[in-house]
Amino acid sequence: MKKLLLFTLLVFNFGFSQEDAWVYFNDKPDATYYLANPLQMLSQRALDRRTSQGIILDNTDVPIAQTYIDQVTASTGITVMAKSKWLNALHVRGTQVDIQLLTNLPFVNHIQFANASLNSRHSNTIQKTTVIQPVNKQLEVLTDFNYGGSSNQIQMLNGHFLHQQNYTGQGKMVAIMDAGFPGVNSASPFQRLRDNNLILGGYNFPDRNTSIYTRNSHGTSVLSCMAGYVDNQLVGTAPDAQYYLFITEDANSENPVEESYWVEAAEMADSLGVDVINTSLGYFEYDNPNYTYSYSDMNGIKTFAARGADKAFSKGMICVTSAGNSGNSANPHIATPADAITTLTVGAVDATENYVSFSSIGPSFDGRVKPDVCAKGAGSTVSNSSGSITTANGTSFSSPILAGMVTTFWSAVPNMTNAQIVQFVKQSADLYNNPTIYKGYGVPDFQLALTNALSANNFENDIILLYPNPVQDKVTIVFSDTNFSGNLILFNNIGQQVGFFEITETNASVNLENLASGLYFYQLKTANKTTQGKLLKL
Repeated sequence: MKKLLLFTLLVFNFGFSQEDAWVYFNDKPDATYYLANPLQMLSQRALDRRTSQGIILDNTDVPIAQTYIDQVTASTGITVMAKSKWLNALHVRGTQVDIQLLTNLPFVNHIQFANASLNSRHSNTIQKTTVIQPVNKQLEVLTDFNYGGSSNQIQMLNGHFLHQQNYTGQGKMVAIMDAGFPGVNSASPFQRLRDNNLILGGYNFPDRNTSIYTRNSHGTSVLSCMAGYVDNQLVGTAPDAQYYLFITEDANSENPVEESYWVEAAEMADSLGVDVINTSLGYFEYDNPNYTYSYSDMNGIKTFAARGADKAFSKGMICVTSAGNSGNSANPHIATPADAITTLTVGAVDATENYVSFSSIGPSFDGRVKPDVCAKGAGSTVSNSSGSITTANGTSFSSPILAGMVTTFWSAVPNMTNAQIVQFVKQSADLYNNPTIYKGYGVPDFQLALTNALSANNFENDIILLYPNPVQDKVTIVFSDTNFSGNLILFNNIGQQVGFFEITETNASVNLENLASGLYFYQLKTANKTTQGKLLKL
């Protein structure tokens, strides 16, 4: 597959007369109506997912007021490109002057230009002549050659043990955000999906239509890692899950509107009741270099996509995201939304679980472990749009391989929350106690994760979850019994007790800020039982 590179163009100041920006609103005047009529904004399946995880509805679930959208659209020279109810914002395009005039609308809170220099008090400064540099898309397939056999990428994760127990993703929904899915409606590796009606639909956000079996074939190969099936050649990691296919990426250009498409698609996935989102995309450099991010922006709270990804998690979904393929570049760190605080970011290893040099590295700029985990991304077995089984390199494929296993694992313990699932996955990884900037917590063992999860499920009247682990400041302990009381006891590596905390709430937070960094052993004691484990303090 040819590298997806953009042409180099010399563009003068007038070439950038159109700017991209996000317009944020003050409120949602229709909130009372929608919160009283939740089926007007979310499906029953989405509401059931919220209920099962104890997630309440709030204003972020309410659509943007249509009257606000209409007034912005009616403004001179403004084109609305995308919208986000979670962030209560529109992505608009127009001249700098026309966009700034939107602040005169009484319901507009503030405007954020994609060109950060326009957000300063020097925003009227004339911009210098700039040169658009070629952009190496994160979705690029680095290598593509004939090869068969997907056993290594599944067995590396001990996923075959879950398949042997008949856990294959059934009952779970997955949304794939990508660049296109040609051949999924015709190629033989997807026949099983079609025969079992496992493709539920999707949407093409760049073209604003439902034509999903079009555009770039990158998404086709990504889907095949999770759901493809050719006997003795390719078996996806979640072959019996249900899938929504969303085109959010425009492979012909790189513009921040793709982040907005992604967030809009995540909101649609939420409303449909999706459980897991796979994103084999990442954003760092843009065609207009004034829009390009720096490493300091990869802090999990700066970019539109990262903030959207964290909102997705808060709604009960799990976002699995490729780390990126820039490990060998001048900017070797993860892109966005891989920097999102709650997303499960996936790096790439080879068949022997060694780090591969193209895989983007961590940590996030604010020092969090990234990538979180790894899966096979060198010589991954995939299908192309014609149905040929090949191999390809890239975190684009380690991410769906891992996302499929997360989905399959969740199908085995469907009553657990997204936070529990993510924590069990991390704790099962081989470098959990000694994460690195290359592999994060390492390669997960899903049989171990399942064993631990089932053990937790069977721990009657006791702990549901202790998270986050590793912890920086506060650790939360969730219990099933509303009348619970007990103690959290911490020991250092030579067995000395270094902490004792009385727990009297079913969802209690314990402040560990003053605890030195290192590995500790914990005991959680109830009236009848005691459980123990390891806790890593960062």
